[in-house]
Amino acid sequence: MHFDDRLATVLRHRATGERAAKTQFRQLLDLLGERPQAGDPALKAAAYLRLIALAEVISVPDRAAIVGENGWRFRNPELVRWFGEAHHSIAGAALYRAQLTDAEWAELIPRLPIRARGFLRHRRDLPAGALRVLDRLGVADRALPMPSASPAAPSEADPEAEAVATPPVAPGEPEPLVLRPAMLRDDPEPVSEDAKAAPSPPDTEPEPEPTQLSPTAPPPAPKPTPSASRTPTPASTAQPDGIRALVERIESFRKARVPASQPAEAPTLPMAELEQAAPRRTLDNFAFGTNAEGRIDWADPPVAPMVVGIDLAHKREKATPEEDFATAFLNRQPLRALPIRLRGAEAIEGDWIVDAAPRFTRGEGRFYGYVGRFRRAIAEVDTRAQRGADRLRQLLHELRTPVNAMQGYAEVIQQQVFGPTPHEYRALAASIAGDSARILAGFDELDRLARLETGALDLEAGESDLCAIVRAQIGQLQTVLGPRVARFESRIADRPAPLPLAPNEAEMLGWRILATLAGATGAGETIGLELAPDGDQIVLRAQLPTKLAGAEDVFASDVRSGGSTLSSGIFGAGFSLRLARAEARAAGGDLVREEERLVLSLPLLTASGSLPSPADAPDRAAG
Repeated sequence: MHFDDRLATVLRHRATGERAAKTQFRQLLDLLGERPQAGDPALKAAAYLRLIALAEVISVPDRAAIVGENGWRFRNPELVRWFGEAHHSIAGAALYRAQLTDAEWAELIPRLPIRARGFLRHRRDLPAGALRVLDRLGVADRALPMPSASPAAPSEADPEAEAVATPPVAPGEPEPLVLRPAMLRDDPEPVSEDAKAAPSPPDTEPEPEPTQLSPTAPPPAPKPTPSASRTPTPASTAQPDGIRALVERIESFRKARVPASQPAEAPTLPMAELEQAAPRRTLDNFAFGTNAEGRIDWADPPVAPMVVGIDLAHKREKATPEEDFATAFLNRQPLRALPIRLRGAEAIEGDWIVDAAPRFTRGEGRFYGYVGRFRRAIAEVDTRAQRGADRLRQLLHELRTPVNAMQGYAEVIQQQVFGPTPHEYRALAASIAGDSARILAGFDELDRLARLETGALDLEAGESDLCAIVRAQIGQLQTVLGPRVARFESRIADRPAPLPLAPNEAEMLGWRILATLAGATGAGETIGLELAPDGDQIVLRAQLPTKLAGAEDVFASDVRSGGSTLSSGIFGAGFSLRLARAEARAAGGDLVREEERLVLSLPLLTASGSLPSPADAPDRAAG
């Protein structure tokens, strides 16, 4: 027997960042979007609660974009109905992607909000049963607006017009009875909300105008027959027929589109639309050229007045993306996907990507500028830190290849794969293999720091006890500090301190800090350490050793821990603490220096009455 525990597996993990939240949101959509199957109802309810919690982290446009992505299987009517009650952009994306059967649509559509039903009118692939349900509910989205009150009909908000429409009453005569349209309708059944939202068809009978009946007045004349005279009378012209009602609605719609500055009753003058502001066209790309000084001297004709004269090779005082152009310009290098920011007219303001090549004269080979193209950046221009991190990772990728080769050949010699080797060569090969392993470990740390500081890496989620981890690591370090008569004087809380981190992530973070402090500890020195919960956080306060306390910035790369045999990395104590700070910030906490102490704060795992997984449920355990 097989159990589908994919949903339980997804719910066990906690999304600590926005990137992890989007990933879990997609996973839940993929699992819940399948057809309804037998399963634990409590687990499905927990999945919908998790979607609500993720909505607080992910913005509405991002959720609408995720829901509208191709590849989702929206075959679950419950999920479609749940999204139908969400924001209109999310509801529209979900209803556009939903793929249900005819019977499921017929059952779901009456349960959707009225606004959500209108989104379905944009689809052309709905089954016939769904279209019949929409027609029966009167769902439409192309109706003209209702006409304004007719000048001939008195409005309740205009007492003067009503006074004119009502004839004066002579003294001693009874007051005439005024019948409103609602009094003349014969509609015994209440009107539903769906019927109110539906527009009235043009071929229905119009509502009669308010009619005044006096007790002494004769009864109204019967309607004329087709053979009767068609000469209009004041009484007949006061009541618009169905065609006139439609004409009034079309006229109201036309007047609504007339600019406010133009009188409603005035005819449109020739070329009057030239006074209106022309819609701004979006500029996506344009070609350009520069002179030998780096100043734009040519561009596409529509853009030339806005960009000609811009100096691209000018060195700025502050670090900006334009400095990359200036550096390439001085070296006469081609440009590939270079981010740059233009300032000026509204049409060119913003972030751009530049591809350009240098130009040289054929005869003399003299440089006389660049020629290329600007294209609008889809996303914002990356910061210098982001671009620097990408370059560092590319450099590390290039350096790993020769180091891996050296390590492999050294291990071949040390293990005598190709035959007997003298012991001195084997010892030298073993030393080379060990150094190569340390270099590769340093490369991994550099890559990890670059990805953490730019937000490209999220720590693995899970659950771990920081108090137990620190207690065990201090016990291991005491054996190394003992011969130097140095030690940790620790006070650790007795109760558990659960973190939303995987055990390996928490152990790596704790060891990086404690090993760095232990490596910088001098002979006979005692390091005070305190670990205790503080509100919704767990705080580790450790006294800095003398070698680190004298440094102006303990996170600087030039801070070293001395010649101790205990080390947390090949780049020194400052780099190790900086990496630990990046890991702490990625976990939602921080690592700072407070005078003579190093303070690590991490958020605790919030206690929640989560539902048991199917494997831990009592009924499953009993089976």
